[in-house]
Amino acid sequence: MKTMIVRFCSALLVLAAGISYAQTVPTITAQPNTVYVGADGKYEAAPDTAVLHLDIATQQDTARAAYDRVAAAAEQVRKVLRDNGLDPKMAQVGFYAVQPMYDWKNPKRKVIGYRVVTTVTLKLRDFAKIGALTEQLANIEDAQNQSLSYTLEDMEQAKAKATEDAMKKARTQAAVVAGTGARTLGELLFASVDVSQPVIVPMMAQPVMARAMGAEAVPPTAQFTPQNVTVTAHVNAMFALK
Repeated sequence: MKTMIVRFCSALLVLAAGISYAQTVPTITAQPNTVYVGADGKYEAAPDTAVLHLDIATQQDTARAAYDRVAAAAEQVRKVLRDNGLDPKMAQVGFYAVQPMYDWKNPKRKVIGYRVVTTVTLKLRDFAKIGALTEQLANIEDAQNQSLSYTLEDMEQAKAKATEDAMKKARTQAAVVAGTGARTLGELLFASVDVSQPVIVPMMAQPVMARAMGAEAVPPTAQFTPQNVTVTAHVNAMFALK
């Protein structure tokens, strides 16, 4: 979230817009011959990055057996990446954990096994590879909780566009107020801007069962357009009245 403050003199008439925003309006001391308005703006941009995430996890009788099992699954992930023309170094490991599993029904809390978990995240700009990757990764036995989401890495331009849209609306509303009072809108005296991007909930990707049965199947993401990323901005602005 970015906030931009421009110094100036202040407001008498108040016009509030964008009821959908639960914004905290800055405290402004109203002065004669000013108008204070609030407005919402937005900008929609096509995502430029796909984010694939999956967990590799297993539970075995010994920590070593669990480690070996996860290591084997991780090697399968690396092979899938190489087979799709991707360097395994593009993937990032989030964490690695070894967890003893206890028999909670036993008062002595006896250890009955070990669970090893690690996470892998891949950022990808070539969307054409997504279908094959999600299917092949989901078919790895110890791969779990695979998810796919889209994001916009180049966010600054989108934020600027959303802010520009909000400022245009704010100026238009202020001009209407000035006109109804037989006044002319003057210079901008103050502005505050709040910019935000809604959180995109990843969708879970599952193996394509039809292919396992011998039928040629289309990946679940094929032929669809990635969801646009919407950046919103709320502007509070004060103008002089002539």
